[in-house]
Amino acid sequence: MSGPSDGLERGLVLGRYRVRRGQGAADLAAARALRAAAFARPEGHDDDPHDARCVHVLIEDLSRDEAVACFRMADLDPAEIETSYAARFYDLSQLARGGGPLLELGRFCLRPGRRDPDILRLAWAALSLYVDATGTRLMFGCASFPGADPARHRPALARLARHHVGPAALRPGARAPHTVALNPAPPQPGSATEGLRAMPPLLRTYLAMGGWVGDHAVIDDEMDTLHVLTAVEVAAIPPARARSIRAVAARAVPA
Repeated sequence: MSGPSDGLERGLVLGRYRVRRGQGAADLAAARALRAAAFARPEGHDDDPHDARCVHVLIEDLSRDEAVACFRMADLDPAEIETSYAARFYDLSQLARGGGPLLELGRFCLRPGRRDPDILRLAWAALSLYVDATGTRLMFGCASFPGADPARHRPALARLARHHVGPAALRPGARAPHTVALNPAPPQPGSATEGLRAMPPLLRTYLAMGGWVGDHAVIDDEMDTLHVLTAVEVAAIPPARARSIRAVAARAVPA
């Protein structure tokens, strides 16, 4: 992983929030506990073998001394894409053909009840510094809807199908045993707004940065989620959006 120039080693502070790279067992435990709460894991913890290879990032509310968001990330060369978490569910061979470096983002979540947009703004500001430092070409990961029943998410899936499916040359193939095709149902009055509102905040953020999704969703009964492979090509991020993210990074101060 990259050095202190990526802004995460010491951390960055913006207002009441700090984003920093996790250090040691206590920070990993805090991330896992937050993930368990966000994903409603009945056993009270969330972990898997991919944790060991990832950098874990925490966003903390300094006024309450608590983590309010977290994610994990792993740098990958195209030849390593089959070792990614997402490769458990998707055939990513086409995604790898575009070259690297690649950055897999995973377990990106907010503490239940926390909706301050500054949390995600700071997270993406830190990621912009990291991407610049590492020369990342493409970010990808599984964007999850809570609840594995596709019927719950039909308006959002239909909007994705109509507007946000990625190019065929890069699109992931099916690998998971239980999938559902994104169905571009005929739009009904108000359906576009309903579909956007029904998407998880993180997925809306990916799409606002020019991100795209695959042509099918995976039914993950173990996590009780429905997820879509989501990718953001760094060079394709709209210039105005990139300037906005970097402006937030410029306002943040070292911790």
